[in-house]
Amino acid sequence: MYFILLILAIIVCILLGFIVLIQNPKGGGLSSNFSSSSQLMGVQKTGDILEKGTWVLAIALMVLSLAINVVVKSGTVKGGGGASSEYQNQIDKASKPSAPVGAAPAPTMQLTPKATDSTKK
Repeated sequence: MYFILLILAIIVCILLGFIVLIQNPKGGGLSSNFSSSSQLMGVQKTGDILEKGTWVLAIALMVLSLAINVVVKSGTVKGGGGASSEYQNQIDKASKPSAPVGAAPAPTMQLTPKATDSTKK
């Protein structure tokens, strides 16, 4: 699901960039070529089509980015479990209590084998 949403977001970004680059801020872009015709496919000007397309793609990009965020937060990304479990292990190690600073280590008993009669000879 994550990869599908990511690919869709990339496609929307490319289309949005293309539509923005087609537009001319002074009105001399594609809309100037069709200025003599009052309607093109039921829309008054090409500028209106490009403006509506920009809004639709911008809203779609925002919705896709929110959806990607929800998918990642829910932990349904395949292959992401290893990294999060690694972080969880580090957190668990860091949260374990350690000996206070300056405290002497607990004495350990050292067992040495006693010399037996068979080893003395």
